[in-house]
Amino acid sequence: MGKRRTYIFITGGVMSGVGKGVASASLGAILKSRGLRVTAVKIDPYINVDAGTMNPVEHGEVFVTRDGDETDQDIGNYERFLDEDILKVNYMTTGRVYLSVIQRERTLGYGGKTVEVVPHVPQEVISRIKLAAKHHDADVTIIEIGGTVGEYQNVLFLEAARMMRIETPDDVLVGLVSYLPVPGALGEMKTKPTQYAVRTLNSAGIQPDFVIGRSTHRIDDLRKKKMAVHCSVQAEDIFSAPDVSSVYEVPRVMEEEGLGARVVKKLKLRAGKPDLRAWNKLTKSIANAKKPVRIGVVGKYAASGDFNLSDAYLSVLESIKHAAWSIGRKPEIVWIDAGELEKTKKISKKIDGILVPGGFGSRGVEGKILAAKFAREKKIPYLGLCYGMQLACIEFARHVLHMRGAHTTEIQPDAAHPVIHLMNEQEEKMKNKSYGGSMRLGSYICRLKKGSRARKLYGEAAVEERHRHRYEFNPDYRQAFEQKGLVVSGESPDGMLAEIIELKNHPFFMGTQAHPEFLSRPFKPHPLFLGFLHACTKK
Repeated sequence: MGKRRTYIFITGGVMSGVGKGVASASLGAILKSRGLRVTAVKIDPYINVDAGTMNPVEHGEVFVTRDGDETDQDIGNYERFLDEDILKVNYMTTGRVYLSVIQRERTLGYGGKTVEVVPHVPQEVISRIKLAAKHHDADVTIIEIGGTVGEYQNVLFLEAARMMRIETPDDVLVGLVSYLPVPGALGEMKTKPTQYAVRTLNSAGIQPDFVIGRSTHRIDDLRKKKMAVHCSVQAEDIFSAPDVSSVYEVPRVMEEEGLGARVVKKLKLRAGKPDLRAWNKLTKSIANAKKPVRIGVVGKYAASGDFNLSDAYLSVLESIKHAAWSIGRKPEIVWIDAGELEKTKKISKKIDGILVPGGFGSRGVEGKILAAKFAREKKIPYLGLCYGMQLACIEFARHVLHMRGAHTTEIQPDAAHPVIHLMNEQEEKMKNKSYGGSMRLGSYICRLKKGSRARKLYGEAAVEERHRHRYEFNPDYRQAFEQKGLVVSGESPDGMLAEIIELKNHPFFMGTQAHPEFLSRPFKPHPLFLGFLHACTKK
């Protein structure tokens, strides 16, 4: 008989975006603090095989794992809260599941049986969940089902949860994260939407074992009792998750609510006492950070109709926060719309640093190039990530090396000076329109130049960083760049790819082809972000 493994499904009710990912990650953190081995799985109910082809405004950022999977942003939450690498085995979509079932059927993997949506699709989901648990040797595997109950897309995943609970009822829990509104005109917390969410979950054959109530306020005893009656959940299994100033307060709040102890009791787990000292220290550091540091983030994915969304740059923003808090500063994000910048050509002088994150396409490119020029000329600390590095190189070519027509072949295939060009191995893929999962993805080694700022910040001769790109700095221009002071301080082991660039005689002007934001953790800020924030405080 092998090791006992337990599973906790986290579902959503009422509406999406209320924090299932943070709730799942925080539950994982408080269970891990008890000495348990914990991993987390994300299920996205999309036909897309991965998140790489989804619009960031609609879906949020694409988080790249160490082993090169393009996943949902919640995988990033799991990594930050569990302080562990989450891998491809921990992520699935409807498209990925169906593709596996169909491929298996084509190779007679089902032995000639009639392959049906039920039970074969839920069985594939279950096998993937168990594979992730085994791969990480987890005592507890938390499975977050994207979206909300009642959506057609979620039915098969809820069916998988139901089937697992029938198979091993003592090893499976189901939690519902639901929203409890407090309408301003009424001034009263309303439980009816959550009651309907529980009833909808019941219609899928599942009764939740606990409810996490998201709201602006804590749930009072009166409403807990009311929900217990109408939702068939004991009052002690209803937990408050009120709005907090930082998501890193959520583990502490959940522990205070007693969620960790209740889950341990329900699953009959052998666990130690919780140790949240590191989390308590972090939240104190956040609360004590009073002096602001203002970072201008130049992007194009923040707008959605009349609303501004930050999810497209979630890991970047979290990385800024991690670094700022670690040096006792309060991070303030100043959104700079790259498209608007092209029109106004003005950047507020009331910023301490400029960051240009990754991206694709032509929209807002000239605005981002203008931001790099402003930072270079005004001696304002600059950090360019992926596209942000490439566009800083184009700016330097145009205005320092006076190369008219310098551009990236992504935007201008016949550029007079293709400073950024398509990687050799990508040419055939582009001809065949092989876009999904075909970029340079995952962790790659970067060798750091002795005496460089990059080497000093990392404190190592070589590091691993995660990548997601098709285009690169053209090595034909390297000598010209370095003669004028923009040097390659990080490169691939064979010396062919420029991974990090930095400008001499500048307070801080760096760009990296990688995405360091994917490696920053609340207890371990990334060296490049830390160096950038340090420079910003000295401006």
